[in-house]
Amino acid sequence: MTPQLQVIGLLMLLGLCLPTARAETKPLELKWGEIQQLVIGQRVQMVLPDGATVKGEVVTVREDSLVLDVKGTSNKEAHPKGSATIPRESVKLIRLERRSGNWGRNLGTTVGAITGVFLGGWLAIEAADSGGTAVACLAGITALGAISGYYIGKDIDRKVTVIKIVP
Repeated sequence: MTPQLQVIGLLMLLGLCLPTARAETKPLELKWGEIQQLVIGQRVQMVLPDGATVKGEVVTVREDSLVLDVKGTSNKEAHPKGSATIPRESVKLIRLERRSGNWGRNLGTTVGAITGVFLGGWLAIEAADSGGTAVACLAGITALGAISGYYIGKDIDRKVTVIKIVP
């Protein structure tokens, strides 16, 4: 593998890893009665006392429980997909995930594609020994740049709020 390919691969990998390195914010501390307006209709993730993680959309918040439409679970036997009632005492932390538009995905895809065109063009000029190889190299790196930019932008569009239930 040429040094140019190694540098390009390293830059792409670094670009994919940067959004995951963002710091977590301090949890929002709320009482049970205050969470209803924030979580109904939203996608949440919770770790239950038995260690299982459940993800889904909050249907309603009752005085003694939270009704969740489970979309994903780490323990399918104990917490199957579908409607589930989570007792109030089992809910300690709620990880609320929201999307804020699509400008990050649009910008990321555009910047990634433009970067891919420049890197792919440079690599095609430097390393390709035929026209077919150059075109394949340019198209592949441009597509990889656009896809990487899309996922980086998708992470930028995502807003996560951690809610801690206090007595």
